[in-house]
Amino acid sequence: MSTDIPAAPLKFAYWVPNVSGGLVTSTIEQRTDFGFEYNKELAVLAERSGFEYALSQVRYASSYGAAQQHDPAAFSLGLLLATERLKLIVAAHPGLWHPAILAKFGITADILSQGRFAVNIVSGWFKEEFTGLGEPWLEHDERYRRTEEFIRVLRGLWTQPNFELAGDFYRIRDFSLRPQPFEVPGRPHPEIFQGGNSSAARTLAGRVSDWYFSNGKDFDGFSEQVADVRAQAAAHGRTVRFGLNGFHIARDTEAEARAVLKEIVDKADVAAVEGFRKSVQQAGKSTSDGKGMWADSEFADLVQYNDGFRTGLIGTPEQIAHRIIEYKKRGADLILLGFLHYLEDVEHFGTHVLPIVRELEADLDRTGDPIGATR
Repeated sequence: MSTDIPAAPLKFAYWVPNVSGGLVTSTIEQRTDFGFEYNKELAVLAERSGFEYALSQVRYASSYGAAQQHDPAAFSLGLLLATERLKLIVAAHPGLWHPAILAKFGITADILSQGRFAVNIVSGWFKEEFTGLGEPWLEHDERYRRTEEFIRVLRGLWTQPNFELAGDFYRIRDFSLRPQPFEVPGRPHPEIFQGGNSSAARTLAGRVSDWYFSNGKDFDGFSEQVADVRAQAAAHGRTVRFGLNGFHIARDTEAEARAVLKEIVDKADVAAVEGFRKSVQQAGKSTSDGKGMWADSEFADLVQYNDGFRTGLIGTPEQIAHRIIEYKKRGADLILLGFLHYLEDVEHFGTHVLPIVRELEADLDRTGDPIGATR
């Protein structure tokens, strides 16, 4: 286990349900709506319940249960203007966005929200979204090379006048963006998140990203990723913060929570899950070392399309809180959550789980090990 435990309190984010179908590809009832009015109510509730971030999903083609989708950038801007403290992380694809255009949009959104805009740069796994729009589909590691240049352009235009970059994918010549992002003490520019479990993704994070998002992982899997990315970052004189995806099911007893999980999987939309499985062959399994997103995911994992069940945040509030703290001890700075019934579950998390997390963090600060933590 890592001994480098983040000193700051854990941050919490939620997946914005800006696509239809909820966060599981299942016919189980999900009292979640992808519409803006629902999401506005959810965002206000989430920031009141202790969430600091929300991540808007990026999906353009109707598929895998997401028959309807709202653009993440426009949707996030609406939510920024409806909230006071919540930070919105906009997912964006290199190849579908030009980095300078995203940088300019981000500056405006950041100023309008007084410093609450962030990005999650998605290298891409859904081939048909690119080819259907007439854009070239690059080999896996080439997508990550393009992403590195994309992030360098974002950061450069956000921090430097007369920025230049002569890359293989982008060429910026003596270009300045004015105004610059909203000035936030201690923040050099809007935060840059990036995911992907592959070797290329980890190397990329070590070189250029502020945050590394992990798909759902058990303790050992997450610890291995943290150690690898930290080493990559240290080699470049950098540090990276870590976010972990998880799906949250809290009930009065563990048996009740496990029964909900079983119902989700038993009622999986098999055709949609299998379609998703086929498409993500373009991700982890396409790498030379077979390591990456969804490379070892089983059918039940893919019912929650970011492997959220694997993180194991399923049980009583006390069990979930203890498990969250174990992930903090392994290097987690942020936990990204999905829910079945968003309004009810987000409020329940803020009322019943988060206070226990904060108590355990206080124990961890005092003793180095929260009382009763899972070994």
